[in-house]
Amino acid sequence: MKNVLFVCSQNKLRSPTAEQVFANWPEIEVSSAGTNNDAENPLSNELIEWADIVFVMEKAHRAKLQGKYRSALKGKRLICLDIPDDYDFMDPALVQLLKAKVPGHL
Repeated sequence: MKNVLFVCSQNKLRSPTAEQVFANWPEIEVSSAGTNNDAENPLSNELIEWADIVFVMEKAHRAKLQGKYRSALKGKRLICLDIPDDYDFMDPALVQLLKAKVPGHL
């Protein structure tokens, strides 16, 4: 069983969509968080330590994680999906993008 964490800024649109899309996939547990302090579920050291794979939506998220959570990220796979903040929650185009980009890394 792999623990997979999806990260965006506010944890309102992209990362919760990813969490929902992959919630019932076999062999993985999923969660999501946001890099902003006022995110729905703010990112924490504990969440990163729980995760085996961390997917971020943008390069800015990756940079934030590498700066603030460097020690928690040791030994983790950190993957940038390059998905801009242009989608609503469960937007069919976002779901399609996630299904195209994520499975190859799981």
